[in-house]
Amino acid sequence: MTSATRRAHAPRTTHAAAPLDAETRAGTGQAVDTGHATRTGHATGSGHAAGTGHAPCHHGELLQGVFLDADGRRCAGLVTLPLAGPGSRADFVRRPGTPPEALTVLPADRGKAARAARLAVTECARQVGLLPSGGELLLSGDVPVGLGMGSSTSDVIATVRAVADSYGLRLAPDAVARLAVRAERASDPLMLDARPVLFAQREGRILEVLGPALPPLVVVGCVLGGGAPVDTLALPVREFTGADVQEYGRLRALLRRAIATGDVQLLGQVATASARRGQQALQQSEFEDLNAIARRFGAAGVQIAHSGAVAGVLFDPAAPGDLRSRLRACRHALNAHGIPTTRTFTTKELLDGPARRRGDRPARPDTSRRPSRLPAL
Repeated sequence: MTSATRRAHAPRTTHAAAPLDAETRAGTGQAVDTGHATRTGHATGSGHAAGTGHAPCHHGELLQGVFLDADGRRCAGLVTLPLAGPGSRADFVRRPGTPPEALTVLPADRGKAARAARLAVTECARQVGLLPSGGELLLSGDVPVGLGMGSSTSDVIATVRAVADSYGLRLAPDAVARLAVRAERASDPLMLDARPVLFAQREGRILEVLGPALPPLVVVGCVLGGGAPVDTLALPVREFTGADVQEYGRLRALLRRAIATGDVQLLGQVATASARRGQQALQQSEFEDLNAIARRFGAAGVQIAHSGAVAGVLFDPAAPGDLRSRLRACRHALNAHGIPTTRTFTTKELLDGPARRRGDRPARPDTSRRPSRLPAL
């Protein structure tokens, strides 16, 4: 891993996803389709070729459930709350002439990223007319594992982008989404930009673009259950009724309206309703305390990770009163009730660019013990 390790400390080059064509996607319910891969100018001939990829994470969901697509078919979908800052980095060194199964991954326990690398190698080699080959993949980053922040998807997307970069390609978001779903069966929409979308996570397609951007929010982040990772495979499988689908359709329409009008209070109501429905599976003991604290300090609502422990109290920065004092009091109350706070952030960061980050620390093989507490902004 010597070559890849050296690249882990090289200057970072972010490969952003190609922009969506809003004219053909907004509200159509069709799959993402932004055209073919583009060349990045890297050599694809003989010899070792290296590539780098990055991907962000998210802070759980604003809405998650079962929705109808444009054809009236039921499908699972979600709207994530993007988070600027933490993310994954992948460095891939391609070894032409080696068999594609000769793939080394560090940390060795990143099975989903390893599958993504093999799938991406096959796809990228096909596009440039080369034989698939093996290589070395090094993953690093600062996304906590098991909290529902998309750590595995972040690893997978960074891996796909690094492999593509090593072939001199930049894959379109729809291609990245297809590979991500094949690698991990369900994927968060981290390959897209920060626009709020209803995303079919098991199919890798957009059901609806809900608007150009989320309204301004201030989020007091915290973790439920003491920050213990959630075993999503152990959660009960719920059968959704027609009434459930109707209710999620209603919440979808309300969220669309909240984003269109910049109504933070309405957005908070939708997120809280979705979080409450999520308790049928998660059954987090602190959830009612979280809601009570949000109401006490005039928050718009709460949001959670529907497959993890991370949560947030949502504030409208334009609401009357001393916001700074309310945020401070909210954090104090959460900690006093045994709900550890993590970071306070705003959706404005998504428009202004990520917060300045400390350098990526290499991810260790014992990633399950990565700290769940996130640095405060």
